[in-house]
Amino acid sequence: MFTEFASFFSNLFVIFSFSFFVALTGAMAPGPLLTYTIIKSAKATTRGYLMGIWIIAGHALLEMGIIVFLLLGFSFVLKNIFVVRAIGITGGLILVYFGGSILRDLYLGKISVSFLDGKSDQSGSPSETEKTGFDNPVAGGIMISMSNPYWWIWWASIGFAFMVQFEISFREWPKLIAFFLGHEAGDLIWYLIVSFLAFFGLRRLNKKAYYGILAFCGLFMILFGIYLGSSPFLKPE
Repeated sequence: MFTEFASFFSNLFVIFSFSFFVALTGAMAPGPLLTYTIIKSAKATTRGYLMGIWIIAGHALLEMGIIVFLLLGFSFVLKNIFVVRAIGITGGLILVYFGGSILRDLYLGKISVSFLDGKSDQSGSPSETEKTGFDNPVAGGIMISMSNPYWWIWWASIGFAFMVQFEISFREWPKLIAFFLGHEAGDLIWYLIVSFLAFFGLRRLNKKAYYGILAFCGLFMILFGIYLGSSPFLKPE
């Protein structure tokens, strides 16, 4: 009895650990969600070091949905080249819009830097970027994740293969929980570190340096959006 009990929890620990490190490795790769987290954390007036929690909360909600989607047997949909291209175009446009909004707000002087000297923003006029759903970190975490076609491809290939390998299913719900919690823990750990460094690090910069980093992030979003939108068409069907 004890041996079976120990074996059961040992198996869950293995699933959790593998899921954690696979997710952590993927999270550490540069991408739009990382850039978005840096921007949101740096611009927050208070508790920006916790921004990663809210962004990953949205990210986790979306991943919960795609796991259910895959378990229901729809993995083939995400492997269809036309679906991948549609996601690529839509996601690319979203990222280009977000990056363009940042650059436009910088050009028009709508980016508040009051947090750099510890003052609160009294202007009361949000930037164009803040008027969109990107202002809410949970919604932003969902939208930015959805905009990346390689996130969908990852789940249709690596993520789904992991689930098959460890026999994760609704019936084996303890394995499903261990897999999901391990994956989200890997994302959360890294993005909390990023939020902490962005909030306390970028706030020590002067105005020009902050604008420069923000411009780089906006340009990165635009270029990455163009890449995501065009790359599915460069692959053979």
